[in-house]
Amino acid sequence: MNEHDDAELFARLRSMWSDVDPVPAFLIDRMIAAVATDSLSEEYALLTIVERPLSEVRGEADALTLQFSDGTTSILLHVTSTANGRRRVDGWVDTAAAEIMLTQGDAVRTTAPSETGRFVFDDVPPGLTRVRLSTRIGDDVRTLSTPQFEL
Repeated sequence: MNEHDDAELFARLRSMWSDVDPVPAFLIDRMIAAVATDSLSEEYALLTIVERPLSEVRGEADALTLQFSDGTTSILLHVTSTANGRRRVDGWVDTAAAEIMLTQGDAVRTTAPSETGRFVFDDVPPGLTRVRLSTRIGDDVRTLSTPQFEL
């Protein structure tokens, strides 16, 4: 057999399978949609943070509410300024969380939410912040990490 025979054999196989089991008409469109929405949950988390004008984050606003989601787990953060110029972060998660971490540079604070999913970080200095939520279901450990945002 030479390359020409191989090409002819493959062409006949392709033709046979096209007749016996053709590609469903909707398959190509569904695959394009699946690939296009693959990172949609990360994009949604980024869009949720910029839903409000950033001037409110750095401005004179008394409170800021942020919501992040990866499609299966959501976290809601309510940030208020305290009298000493620091921040209080009240949060709620909609899943059983093992640990919640608030990081600012090298500083890390951890807490565990209550049975209702509520948690609090008191006396947080202003600055770039990220919140990470770890959940454990059996042996499976999942992490939802927010983009950095400024308190």
